[in-house]
Amino acid sequence: MSRPPAGEVVDGVLDLRELPKVERHPAVFTAYDELAVGESLVLVNDHDPVNLRDQLERDYGTGFGWEYLSEEVPEYRIRLTKNASTPLPRVLADTTEIASGTGERGLGGAVFSLRMRERDLDSNVIALEPGGAIAEHWGPDVDVLVHVLAGSGHLDTETGVVDLAPGVLLWLPRRSRRAFRAGPQGLRYLTVHRRREALVLQASRPPGAP
Repeated sequence: MSRPPAGEVVDGVLDLRELPKVERHPAVFTAYDELAVGESLVLVNDHDPVNLRDQLERDYGTGFGWEYLSEEVPEYRIRLTKNASTPLPRVLADTTEIASGTGERGLGGAVFSLRMRERDLDSNVIALEPGGAIAEHWGPDVDVLVHVLAGSGHLDTETGVVDLAPGVLLWLPRRSRRAFRAGPQGLRYLTVHRRREALVLQASRPPGAP
């Protein structure tokens, strides 16, 4: 009798042990997405898949059930249940806490990002240390909404300067030229824009620009 192909659900069981590690999580997500609400499948793995559970929480919130049936190497068994038809609304972060770190030296870049697999938006919290800057560049081909959380600074545009302070809601039209400069207390701001594979900042003039 031939064995079923690795990664297929057989009689409600998905055995991950014969799959390469890079294929295990995608196989679980595919099988989970095919479940109806209230249905379950049993995962079999050679270790406790805690990283998988973290990724499920990232993508679906608390809309799934996770029950250990066996916790012995090399055969961990977990019943995974679909409790909601879609990922659930949930709190991702407390921006008050994120803002409280403003002014830290040596910390820059994204300190928060959306990481769900299936989403229409990208969002980040960008941190600039005191006196830090993002050099002048042409923005990508997406509109970006910016909400200043903490600190202070300036946005340089083609014709002037916009003061940045907590509470400012800023619109960055697609492909517009801009540069950010943090004040003496540093700067932290939230960005939201349509999802794209990579948000590329162009130092040179974009194609077709006047």
